[in-house]
Amino acid sequence: MKFLSRLSKNINQAVEFLVFAMGLTMTLIVAIQVFFRYILNHSLFWSEELARYLLIWLTFLGTSSAYFRHVHPGVDIIYSQMPEKLKHISAIMVHLVCIGIFSIMIIFGSQFAWFVRFQISPALSLPKWIIASIIPISGLVLMVHGFVFLADEFKGKNDS
Repeated sequence: MKFLSRLSKNINQAVEFLVFAMGLTMTLIVAIQVFFRYILNHSLFWSEELARYLLIWLTFLGTSSAYFRHVHPGVDIIYSQMPEKLKHISAIMVHLVCIGIFSIMIIFGSQFAWFVRFQISPALSLPKWIIASIIPISGLVLMVHGFVFLADEFKGKNDS
């Protein structure tokens, strides 16, 4: 289990670096596009599409980082009033449901990426399966984190 915990932490570090790089790239692309459009009166045909795809990847990868750090949105008004035993049981149930949802992301995200494998994006001429592949990739990353959280809950370590 220690291996899975270390893997989860290493994956999250790589994801956070990637999210930072993508966010910086997207910001620069949008700033350059604004400069070209309003100062030079010449629009870059590829910039909006690339910024959109970067935002999609940022959203899915950012979700996995938020889940890893326990900073995802949640309403815990009922959870905070529960006795410890019930909190433990409900946390296990929540992690199991999350792992189920991540499985759905992997399965149906892979099917969707396969479905769009022959489509090409209009401006960048990228295969759309590359863009859609973030769904099963993020599902896999989220699942690794979910299994670590579930194991920690069974061991009695909960960081929430």
